[in-house]
Amino acid sequence: MRRQGRSHRAYFQIVAADARAPRDGRYLERIGTYDPQQTFDGVKIDHKLALKWLACGAQPTETVRSFLSKEGILLKHHLFIKGKSPEEIERTYQDWARSNQTRLSESRNEYRKKQQSVVEKQAASEVTSRAKKVAAIQAKLQENAKPAHSEEAAPEPEADSAE
Repeated sequence: MRRQGRSHRAYFQIVAADARAPRDGRYLERIGTYDPQQTFDGVKIDHKLALKWLACGAQPTETVRSFLSKEGILLKHHLFIKGKSPEEIERTYQDWARSNQTRLSESRNEYRKKQQSVVEKQAASEVTSRAKKVAAIQAKLQENAKPAHSEEAAPEPEADSAE
């Protein structure tokens, strides 16, 4: 993987590189991209190029291996190594992709529900905290509106007895 982007906004290119090349240095071919800022669909890989490089003996890193596995590329490669026909590989991949799609849609829906509940909890806590603040301000205003001395309890000024 080849890191690009600015500070705290990184994205990566998935590349085929010589093991002796530096991390962000020279590479042989760009296979795909990975954007960690996106919750879903952050990985885009060209299946044909990935399969070509795996067939040539490329050894993916752990992270790239997990991406290839989630995309089904390692399944295709495994079936190719086992000597399956291209039609059988495609049929098996399509079955896997359908089941994987339902699993992904369920996890996306679950994630959206969780995000919605977080937003609702934040809104409810804002309403309660705002109500507490308003009550505190009203109490303070009522306290200031009350006269400090009542007229009945106030002592009358004494008359001068100088006469």
